[in-house]
Amino acid sequence: MSVTTLLRVFTVTLKKAGLNCNLEFETGDDDCKISGWLMPVDVVLLLWMCWGMSWCCRSREFSKEKGSLCLPDVKHIVLSAVESCGEGDSGLNVWECEVSGLEVRLPVGKFVSWVMKTVPSLPGCFTEFVYAVLKHSASEEARPECSTSSAADSSSTGACSSDLLSPGIAWAISLTLTGPLSVEISRACFPTDANAINNDLLFTGRLQIIRISMLPRSTACSDSATSEDGSANKRNWIIGALTHQGFENRDLFYGSSGSLYALSPVFHMYPPTGKERNYVYSHLHPTGKVYEAKPKPVGIGFGGSIGNERIYVDEDFSKVTIHHHAADKTYQSGSLFPDQGFLPVEALITEVEIWGLGGRGAKEVQDSYKNREQLFTEQRRKVDLKTFANWEDSPEKMMMDMISNPNVIRREDR
Repeated sequence: MSVTTLLRVFTVTLKKAGLNCNLEFETGDDDCKISGWLMPVDVVLLLWMCWGMSWCCRSREFSKEKGSLCLPDVKHIVLSAVESCGEGDSGLNVWECEVSGLEVRLPVGKFVSWVMKTVPSLPGCFTEFVYAVLKHSASEEARPECSTSSAADSSSTGACSSDLLSPGIAWAISLTLTGPLSVEISRACFPTDANAINNDLLFTGRLQIIRISMLPRSTACSDSATSEDGSANKRNWIIGALTHQGFENRDLFYGSSGSLYALSPVFHMYPPTGKERNYVYSHLHPTGKVYEAKPKPVGIGFGGSIGNERIYVDEDFSKVTIHHHAADKTYQSGSLFPDQGFLPVEALITEVEIWGLGGRGAKEVQDSYKNREQLFTEQRRKVDLKTFANWEDSPEKMMMDMISNPNVIRREDR
């Protein structure tokens, strides 16, 4: 499915809804030229349309009952498109802007390039919806209708999830991936998949996602100024790292692949470059050693090199250090938060989430380890009652005999 086809469907939808559309198609082919532009509000409607199609597919698959459509917060994705496609220097303040009030034109050519680079799986939402409808029709079942709740009834995104991995953020991450990884992460997007998430996702598996909400210090970020009433302007930003294996206690970098994410307030994805393989670094205090000539840093890092990691989280998860992308050849270049400069930035961590995604296979392996540990614990708790009940062999009898007559020479019977 091409982006052109998706935009054509979106244009028809807008016209049927009586809304204006600034896109024009020269011919009826899929490879036709598109002219015009999109406004940020149009991008919001496009994302919500794709979300609704994906939600409809999963509601057919997991639930036979009708449910209300809960629209996610897609502001971080829209701001990413505005930053990448906006014409000229708009002076956008990503911390305080409202998408509905943005008057920035996004040329359709730049927008298509942004979709292919940032959210390449977005056109697949329409393909998935068509396949789901055809499959449902072929099964001769009653076709459930998608919820037609208005945006006013379902625009409250805060009720969908209170976690850092909100439906909007999880959906944005899934749009950057393809294959089973995209399917597994997308299950965390939709409220109808709550049971599936508990059964399949909430355990340590081969895929780790970390989201960190950080509060920059006023000395590290010039934008963290003090307001007129004397209170500090707290600007939280969320970053993430996706790896294809769990954490291990090692002295060097390891891993097979991964990606870095700027999740909020602006969404960006930084895949691996292929030049280096410094995907993950995780090290704990050494056991059984007293002195190290060159001790390794204790914490978790992503990209860069030891001592100069692109992202470094200290051992107690209280502080994070962000280095400029020039020191990192593992992941693609780009800012992890707005207005990131060349100097390292230290920030205070306010919240951390670690999700493990591995499917039912990893869940079965984890259950086997838990059952084994429980069996060992029960065996250690068992007591040999026959030996314990024998007074002649008990240490209490030996102590009583020694106290009663300590001068008597006794020989232990073996």
